[in-house]
Amino acid sequence: MSTPPEAAEPPAALDAPRAGTPHGPDPAKVRAAVRGGTLAYFVDQFDIYLPIVVLAPATMYFQAANLSAATTALLSSLVFASTLIGRPLGAVIFGHFADTVGRKRTTLVAVGGFGTITLLTACLPGHETIGMWSVGVLIALRFLDGIFLGGEYTTAVPLAMEWSPKHKRGLYASIITSTSPAAYAVIAAITLLLLQLLPSAGLHSAYVQWGWRIPFIVGALLAAVLFRYYLTQVHEPPAELTGEKHKLPFVRLLVRYPKALAQVFVLMTGTWLATNMEAAVTPAQLKAHLELSSKQITLIMLVINASAALSYPLFGMLSQRIGRRRFYIGYGLSVSVLGAGAYTLLMVSHSGFGAALGWAVLIGVFTVGTFGPIAAYLTERFPASIRSTGYGVGYSLALIAPAFYQFYLQQLDGLMAPHLAPAVLIVLAGLLISLGGFLGPETKDVDMADDRTIPALS
Repeated sequence: MSTPPEAAEPPAALDAPRAGTPHGPDPAKVRAAVRGGTLAYFVDQFDIYLPIVVLAPATMYFQAANLSAATTALLSSLVFASTLIGRPLGAVIFGHFADTVGRKRTTLVAVGGFGTITLLTACLPGHETIGMWSVGVLIALRFLDGIFLGGEYTTAVPLAMEWSPKHKRGLYASIITSTSPAAYAVIAAITLLLLQLLPSAGLHSAYVQWGWRIPFIVGALLAAVLFRYYLTQVHEPPAELTGEKHKLPFVRLLVRYPKALAQVFVLMTGTWLATNMEAAVTPAQLKAHLELSSKQITLIMLVINASAALSYPLFGMLSQRIGRRRFYIGYGLSVSVLGAGAYTLLMVSHSGFGAALGWAVLIGVFTVGTFGPIAAYLTERFPASIRSTGYGVGYSLALIAPAFYQFYLQQLDGLMAPHLAPAVLIVLAGLLISLGGFLGPETKDVDMADDRTIPALS
């Protein structure tokens, strides 16, 4: 397989210490930035997955009892999709300020915003009080939340990667992104505990009326902790790492680097499609097809995401060894074969709850592992002057099409059983990941302080 011209070996100067840092980056500042990025990603993903896990047993609180199952599923998917749709807008807005004003200050605004929105969500009245306005306001708040969340990772992750030494970017990136499935697992564990302590047997049960609010309050408190950490511990990266300032970084991204953005879009479309099948569709099918209880579903999803979290550092180090490009080509094929196969076997197997947990491990490892080195890859892919914008837009823009997964699944209803249709989309997701990796250059050796070595410039 030939290597694209833009993947040519970078100059030997890559290994020289960065300008202004004769002995390399300050280790204390590196640790602070990586810890901040890790905490930021965890809080971001905790907030993202709250409605999927926490609100699933409390759907009746926001919706009328006489709605059809299809309408209920559609409204539930819109609650999740509204957050995802808001994220690209947040990436453009906050990426602009991160590239023109500063990474740290922009992160503080984004964190304060989504923390406030999460707290407001915890205070929402239900359908009995304000009718359909309840679910409407919930969807609107989640859209606003998505804007601030899109801004948070657009600023925090590039900041962490810019402080990281080149030879450890794959590892540090995977540590940061492993907090995504870890956050899902933590939410699942909290929800499992709440369902154990609080009944969820009807509209007026304790969990449905107020128990679901507890994880949202926890999310708001985590945002407050994150805000304080960035305010007191994290530093702006050196000027040579953030590049020359441009007034309109988003326009510059579209005009100067459309090929890089298009390639990342293909890769991330597959990534998000696989993620939605794992995070949003799998629990719904466990309930609808396998007829598992809320507790069993929550435990299976906990195992899926704990397995994914443990695999991320391995994938990050693997990409550092063999290269990001080779990793994504190979991992995409694994998603199409192993990820889709494990999901299918889970759905057709009726060997009991223990066997379901076994298939869950494979689903966790071979559906969402693309995220392992993604923080490193996307920040390496764009030059310093537009890095936050490029990372944020590249990461988020591809969210939109996969967010409407429910409509795609409905189109497959006449062709196959509903519980098998997600496997088709997992196969498609894997092929897109491989294609995206193939179309892109190798990036693991670029010097992020030197725009001449960034593959996007070719």
